[in-house]
Amino acid sequence: MKRKILIHPDPRLKKVCEPVADISDELRRLADDMLETMYDAPGIGLAAPQVGHLDRLIVLDCVKEEGAAPRPLVMFNPEIKAASDEVSVYDEGCLSIPDQYAEVTRPREVEVEWLDRDGNLQRETFDGLWATCVQHEIDHLNGKLFIDYLKPLKRQMITRKMQKLKREMARA
Repeated sequence: MKRKILIHPDPRLKKVCEPVADISDELRRLADDMLETMYDAPGIGLAAPQVGHLDRLIVLDCVKEEGAAPRPLVMFNPEIKAASDEVSVYDEGCLSIPDQYAEVTRPREVEVEWLDRDGNLQRETFDGLWATCVQHEIDHLNGKLFIDYLKPLKRQMITRKMQKLKREMARA
């Protein structure tokens, strides 16, 4: 089932999420719904707070090559265990901040540990777009948006655009 994606500013997007203690069928369903919502948007990552749930859960799939098999990942309690000194700069966007993009500098590689949908501990090193995406989504779990990396003026400008968009959506 597709979920409604919250649009910034929304207080739920600034909250720190609680760790998942028990991976229930309800949380697995939420993960499936989040994947469906993400693919439909279309996006490459989505965090639970973006659909109004304050659980430490993210989904991502950064496979963009035409004809390549998708690689949907569901991560409960994802945690960055190591990050490279080398950085990369990506023009980031966010499904909660539609049509707004800005360059963000992050570590080029990160090692992430998480629980999969069956509660098994996983660990993997991500680089390139995958590394940027997983860091962006984990930031959501900590109440941080990509615009928080920007200079105040640019951040305020984007926030004002989102407030205007929300007013227009409320009228529609």
